[in-house]
Amino acid sequence: MEHVSTRGEAPVLDFRGATLAGLAADGGLYVPARWPRLEPSEWRALAHLDYAATAVRLLEPFIGSALETPILERLVREALATFAHAAVTPLVQLDHRHWLLELHHGPTLAFKDIALQLLGRLFAQFTREDPQPLVIVGATSGDTGSAAIRAVAGLPGLRIVMLHPLGRVSDVQRRQMTTVEAANVVNVAVEGTFDDAQAMVKRVLADPAARARHRLTAVNSINWARLVAQTVYYAYAAVRLGAPERPVSFAVPTGNFGDAFAGFVAARMGLPIARLIVATNVNDIMTRALERGDYSRRDVAATETPSMDIQVASNFERLFFELSGRDPRATRVAMEGFARTGRLSLPPDLLAAARAIFRGRRVERDEMAEAMRWAWRAAGALVDPHTAVGLAAARAEAASLSGPIVTLATAHPAKFPETVEAITGVFPALPARAGPLFERPERCLTMPADARALLRLLDEQLQPA
Repeated sequence: MEHVSTRGEAPVLDFRGATLAGLAADGGLYVPARWPRLEPSEWRALAHLDYAATAVRLLEPFIGSALETPILERLVREALATFAHAAVTPLVQLDHRHWLLELHHGPTLAFKDIALQLLGRLFAQFTREDPQPLVIVGATSGDTGSAAIRAVAGLPGLRIVMLHPLGRVSDVQRRQMTTVEAANVVNVAVEGTFDDAQAMVKRVLADPAARARHRLTAVNSINWARLVAQTVYYAYAAVRLGAPERPVSFAVPTGNFGDAFAGFVAARMGLPIARLIVATNVNDIMTRALERGDYSRRDVAATETPSMDIQVASNFERLFFELSGRDPRATRVAMEGFARTGRLSLPPDLLAAARAIFRGRRVERDEMAEAMRWAWRAAGALVDPHTAVGLAAARAEAASLSGPIVTLATAHPAKFPETVEAITGVFPALPARAGPLFERPERCLTMPADARALLRLLDEQLQPA
């Protein structure tokens, strides 16, 4: 399977090349040259497979000859062995229409583990004979960082530099990153927002001189391998709720739009998804884009859902590419214009195409809190505030939809204990697998929101051994 850049000026790469590149050399994002599609009988057959076998079946068409199937199977099963639930992503019923898809049974208690436990192993597999270390550079609004660090800590041939916004992640999220003692891990607190940290990473990855000095790649959902791995749980849930005979809707709490775009990929592959409800907090750039065509940057507001405190959603570029008929020139012009002005308007035809599958919904704090209380009262389900944003959107949209609605439960409530306790009166304890987070020392650098500072760090500390 060939992979192409959304901006059309970077080399066409196979799955291995796209995985190791992360960001395309022209500043675009890699996507497959075509979408593989499964027939209804093939979707039906997935109902008899466990999660690992489902993942292998869905990933094989994208990977092609870049990895032999027995090796892929081994890597997938090794990755999923780190999860605490036999179903990996179990479904929990809340009432006759609403379900939770629990994505937080991995080692760092967040949905990012599902893709990143595999991505770390893919990095190691693809670079096992290379003399120069692969340097993974990432920015996190909370959960990506800990999941990525946990996936690659201590692995030979890999180094990771992870940026997070200073004071804008929860204590649990921060400590899951900064208490890891592996020598190949560097944590950086950026004096700014997640958008600032993400912009720093993208500038460094797009710098030819930096890439010449260091072997750099991305771990955010700008990396195609990570995103495609997230399509699996959509299929795993949908076939258990009646697909392909019965379409299923999904509510997705989103910041960077990667998780929601993974659902779009599953739909492109033929999975009958009725609607993808994109739920945002007050940092609502994706709601505005999908409801009014207004993709414009505003100031980031700090909220109780920090992983959603984003006003530049990187994966919107992939969506624009698809909506525009895979036109790389139109995508390049639109994204470069947005980078200059902070504004982009979706033309009416593109907005109509987006709304054929997406619904955007902004959720206020009181709506989030009520959804959290409802889940606890109705079904004894304790959910984190991000999941509660998704659930609030799902309940608000239910009247306009038919069939089951699945809300992605993206994090364990214990990652945000103060908020959960304040709203429900119940303190969510950390599972034992989280370890003694509050007893271990932290290691973290602080850096201004300046890509040049990140370049200096790479030059000073991460020269190849």
